[in-house]
Amino acid sequence: MPKISPFEKYADQYEEWFEKYPRVYEAELRAVKAMMPSPGHGVEIGVGSGRFAGPLGIKIGVEPSEHMAKIAEKRGIQVLNGVAEDLPLEDASVDFVLMVTTICFVDDINKALAEAYRVLSYGGCLIIGFVDRESRIGQIYLSRQKENVFYKDARFFFVDELAGLMTQAGFVNLTFGQTLFKPLSEITSNEPVIPGHGKGSFVVVSGRKEEA
Repeated sequence: MPKISPFEKYADQYEEWFEKYPRVYEAELRAVKAMMPSPGHGVEIGVGSGRFAGPLGIKIGVEPSEHMAKIAEKRGIQVLNGVAEDLPLEDASVDFVLMVTTICFVDDINKALAEAYRVLSYGGCLIIGFVDRESRIGQIYLSRQKENVFYKDARFFFVDELAGLMTQAGFVNLTFGQTLFKPLSEITSNEPVIPGHGKGSFVVVSGRKEEA
């Protein structure tokens, strides 16, 4: 069952986070954008309120929370009701799939990756943005997990763990980018986005579905 209850109850609090940490949000956007193919027809899974899909020009999202979907629709996004493990999309119908922190909340990560693979066109890519479990911010989130209305039921992944699962699902040519090198409260100017992982708390990994 999708973990949507906090997003239904606390949508306003979710939105306030982006206003409280604008430089963090901007850095995450830049990190994701650096991995996106151009041009391409894509979809964001777990689109939420459209905070990423909107600025990134993604017109379609999948979201199980009705409250969040309504906010995303106000940002001009067509939202399909559904979950990552059972996408309401045809086989090989999109050029890229984006998931930003969504993997923390899926019930079955293997099914979610398999579904992303299914809906991608050959040569298309899956892009996942997430907080690295062993990073500074990841460890802070873990230490406060029981107190956080959004993350108390979340699962945080190690980078190598997620990379291994993506490889098992058939994705190839994995590439990584990273940002957020300080605690959130200390990020008051532009954070760089650099290749690789292991230094930044927010990691973006991209993997491709092989050509037929």
